[in-house]
Amino acid sequence: MKDIFQRIKETPGPLGQYQEFADGYFMFPKLEGEIQPKMKFNGKEVLTWSLNNYLGLANHPEVREADAQAAKDYGMGYPMGARMMSGDSVYHKQLEQELAEFVGKPAGYLMNFGYQGMVSIIDVLTTRRDVIVYDSESHACILDGLRLSLAKRFVFQHNDMDSFRKQMQHAMPVAEQNGGGILVITEGVFGMAGDLGKLDEIVAMKKEFPFRLLVDDAHGFGTMGETGAGVAEFLNCTDGVDVYFGTFAKSMAGIGGFVASEKEIVDHLRFNMRSQIFAKSLPMPMVIGGLKRLELLRSKHELREKLWVIVNALQKGLKEKGFNIGKTESPVTPVYFEGGPDEGTNVVVDLRENYGIFCSIVTYPVIPKGVLMLRLIPTAVHTLEDVERTINVFSEVKEKLAQGYYNKPMPNRNLNKQ
Repeated sequence: MKDIFQRIKETPGPLGQYQEFADGYFMFPKLEGEIQPKMKFNGKEVLTWSLNNYLGLANHPEVREADAQAAKDYGMGYPMGARMMSGDSVYHKQLEQELAEFVGKPAGYLMNFGYQGMVSIIDVLTTRRDVIVYDSESHACILDGLRLSLAKRFVFQHNDMDSFRKQMQHAMPVAEQNGGGILVITEGVFGMAGDLGKLDEIVAMKKEFPFRLLVDDAHGFGTMGETGAGVAEFLNCTDGVDVYFGTFAKSMAGIGGFVASEKEIVDHLRFNMRSQIFAKSLPMPMVIGGLKRLELLRSKHELREKLWVIVNALQKGLKEKGFNIGKTESPVTPVYFEGGPDEGTNVVVDLRENYGIFCSIVTYPVIPKGVLMLRLIPTAVHTLEDVERTINVFSEVKEKLAQGYYNKPMPNRNLNKQ
């Protein structure tokens, strides 16, 4: 027998093993100041491309006013208790119904956290008799939901419809033998690489196979489609998405999430999602603030238009300079370089300390060996000057990588963690 704490100390995990070196700088960095493109990091001003504040609502004056007034009127505690017991309100009902109508569904349900909500949705929608077929690059919340579910699982290669068909052919006899059904899970926008889930092609597969489709549209809600109602709207297949999930943590610049579907399905979720039944209700400032955010999302089309001006300028400019930005079709903008983790570490330091650019970096094993990815999240509050500056900096970084500059320890490496 081994003491649990001793085991934890000896094996801190894939990220925890870098804690001493990375904590406070590469992991858990502190961005300070108003939520806007230019913030403070490590005592210096940086141009940040790592905030999912797509429409710029986090610091919008009407949003700040609505949040502050709701906090003044209700405090941060109201309503006390879980919604099922003592924590419901007319505003919670109003927000979830308006959200459902916006994404083209009859009913909706609010959730305290997006990640936790998606985990619970999968658990409640499926039983041990059912089968889940899911995309290989699904988000961690989907993978954790799969772990919790008792359903049999089949995974198809990312956005590969031939692979999807093959896995459906495997899933069909299992579901028939068990007397269950099939739930297909994919994403609207894949948040790492920015490519879209092939929702329209998956929906078309319903002509061949009987299944229900659950879509996690965290990055698509508010950014994609003519009205911002997400990737299904953009691909003109809203009716084929059976269960729609959106988060407040990105375009809505808040916290929480929602699910939308047929009324009977939403009611089933309401009365069976343990993560919501036994958790405190979403605080009133976030609910009333959510109503204001949704109002702006629906009425201020110029916010999404400005976002796409910045997205198009950034992505077009990077491609014109010879950068590889993969297959993104969304605001998520990955920029790929050749290099390893050690070089990537030095690139991050150089960008933050010497160029004043703050963005996220991804290395192996998330992406293949020998590849670095700098992930940029453009927003409606960035400027074309921000875009030009960033492209020029990236061009210098690309040249330094080619020259081997980042193969050696960085000069003037300032990793004072504040």
